[in-house]
Amino acid sequence: MVSKANPEVTDAMESDLLRSVHAILLELDGHHTASQFNRGMLRWTLHKKIERNPANNCTLVKIVVKELERAERSDNKLHIIPLLHTLMYAIVQAVYIPDDLYKRVYEFCKRLLTLPQPYCTVGLSHAVRVKSERLTPGVLYQRMVLSEQNIKNEQYQYHEKVFVFADPALLSMEMSAALSSEIESASPCRSHMSYMCDVIVHTMQAALGDSCDAPTLERMLKAKGQDTIELYFREVVATVEVCAEEAGGNHSLYTGKLQQLYTTIVSSANPDGQSSSTLFGIPLPNPEISFHLWREDDLLWKELAKFTRSVSSSEVLSSDSASFEMPDPVSDLTSSELLRLSILSTDSGIERDLPPSELPAVSEEPSAGRSEQEQGRLVRRGGIKMKPSVSDGMALLQDTLEETGASPLGKLQRRAGSHGLPGSRQQKLYTARIVVLGDDRIVGRLAKAYYSLRKREARRPFLTQKLSLQIYYVPVTHEEQSSSSTKENTPTAGSDLCQLAAYLGRVDPWYENNIRSLCHMIPKLAKMKSCSGKSSEANPFLTDVISYYVRMGLQPVYFCIYSVKIAFTCLTKEHVEDVFVTQLQIDIPECMSFSGTMKGKGTLTRKKNFTENCGAMMTISYKKASLSNREVEKGLSLQTSGLVMRAIPSCETEDLDCLIVSFSEGSKVKAGVDGKIRTCNIKIGTLEQKPFTVCLDQDYRRIFKNVASIEVSPCLEPGYCIQKMRNSRFSVCDQEDVGLTKYMSKALPLPINTFAGIIQ
Repeated sequence: MVSKANPEVTDAMESDLLRSVHAILLELDGHHTASQFNRGMLRWTLHKKIERNPANNCTLVKIVVKELERAERSDNKLHIIPLLHTLMYAIVQAVYIPDDLYKRVYEFCKRLLTLPQPYCTVGLSHAVRVKSERLTPGVLYQRMVLSEQNIKNEQYQYHEKVFVFADPALLSMEMSAALSSEIESASPCRSHMSYMCDVIVHTMQAALGDSCDAPTLERMLKAKGQDTIELYFREVVATVEVCAEEAGGNHSLYTGKLQQLYTTIVSSANPDGQSSSTLFGIPLPNPEISFHLWREDDLLWKELAKFTRSVSSSEVLSSDSASFEMPDPVSDLTSSELLRLSILSTDSGIERDLPPSELPAVSEEPSAGRSEQEQGRLVRRGGIKMKPSVSDGMALLQDTLEETGASPLGKLQRRAGSHGLPGSRQQKLYTARIVVLGDDRIVGRLAKAYYSLRKREARRPFLTQKLSLQIYYVPVTHEEQSSSSTKENTPTAGSDLCQLAAYLGRVDPWYENNIRSLCHMIPKLAKMKSCSGKSSEANPFLTDVISYYVRMGLQPVYFCIYSVKIAFTCLTKEHVEDVFVTQLQIDIPECMSFSGTMKGKGTLTRKKNFTENCGAMMTISYKKASLSNREVEKGLSLQTSGLVMRAIPSCETEDLDCLIVSFSEGSKVKAGVDGKIRTCNIKIGTLEQKPFTVCLDQDYRRIFKNVASIEVSPCLEPGYCIQKMRNSRFSVCDQEDVGLTKYMSKALPLPINTFAGIIQ
């Protein structure tokens, strides 16, 4: 339902909006008295005011532009990006904005191009969108509704969907049910006809302004039949898209066509041609969101494949993951051989090379009583080797080349932000926005699934050509976290399980205010909802915040995924290869069993004696990380009870994209080593018969015991590995990159979207 808006904005309304904007800025500066658990509510409240009275959109745009110009004069860059996002969100939902106000906003965005990153990147992105909206009013709202609600049309065939993956180990069944219920209730089950009417009315108002009688237009559309509404809808979409695609656009021709269509629709209602000039506010609906508990390792790939197939074909796939199968020849891509690109076969395929016991009796006819497995086991069928097509190979290569945000191997400066001009990349038909709810453990699981997905696509591209993947992270924790870790007897007890979210909050204040503030709020909201049992459809706070995040958070921060090869003390046990993104922890089991008795009791001397008695002698060889990118190989041996490798810097002064290795207290470190090692490549082993335990990303489900040695290095991009393997057939030197591999990203980063990227 649409809500009627008062076209007159009183001074009281304008003052209320101004106070709300100032309160948000005070909260951003840290001067607001609100509790840290309520941060983000001010932004949500402001947008709810606009949604209830859309006539305030134009007033809000004026207020925000004044605040942006004031921040520019005072050189207060902290306010620029949050105000820009507030401004753009208001422009998308505004029913009508005068041209002089569009020009003022566009000129300010252009001035941001002279500022350093990330201000110039965000400013350029918003300048392109404002220019498009100014020439073709209503295009941003129309495209957002068409793609997010999957409304089929011939002119704009892009589709988007939001997938929320939650960690079942962190959320109880009651909390999961409450979150799922809120997300489902916030996604209204409206027909496509109602969305078509909304698009028509909103576009007419945005283009025609005061000359559009929105109530009459809506009433006449509801009186029309479905075929007539679809006809009007196709004509509106075609007019908008044709004008938007033209260089420069013809605004007068655009408004003339819409005015002619508007007159045709409302002619029977207003025979005299008079209009009441009443504007209607049409709220922007939340995107299509699905909620999943991440229990299966391959759940991400299955849901993405379902999404692309269910939209592109009329065949409805079963929602049961057990019965869902995709035509992929690689059945197990999460085994220990993660980078293995070929398998050596000992079967020649010739029948006479089979052992005598397996030779078929050619003179015998197949017995009817034999099972199908016995009948088909020795049948030698002909076959052909499926090779990827040229288009598949080029799609994978282009996708790898476009990953320019990843820092090359050896570079210690973390990269962030989208690169290149907006629209320079070819837009893909499908966009999947992956939102993970949890702590560092689910981020580690996401990194593993993302790496598996890239390997699968490197072998046989299926999603690369048509799917764009955007990743978002909403941290969730609760008070019972430390106690549950202690019960599991894991090394995660007492440690910070939201290191990555804390880092994103430090480099992006708008992420800190709106997303990281949900860390403790989500469990409380879910608990309140599960206890009350009432529906939150009227004020779906969490769904609104996720919708705002996925729409405005378009600047990625890249985190290196590290590969770890694990060798066990049992020689008959195969090596295991896994990945982590935040932390790797090594502990000596016998030290862990006695560590509880040392807490709060021992002095430094006692801790040293404790390390000598139960610690292990470890050999460490590594390449020292330096800003000069010179690789210096070093090695040392020390007695220690454990160590921790952290990939996320703990403070602002150490923002380096490398591993920081810290040893446990009391470790005997030789002279010249300050107790910390900065590296990207490291090998660790024991000199004694003392195995150790490895825990990845503080996840008790990813603990490896009886480990003899490990080798850690940045995870290589599978597409780069395949291209390098192909080039090695024609190159004499395998070490040098030749051809396109010179320009491909070697390391595989995990891009997590934020609002600003990294603010220095």
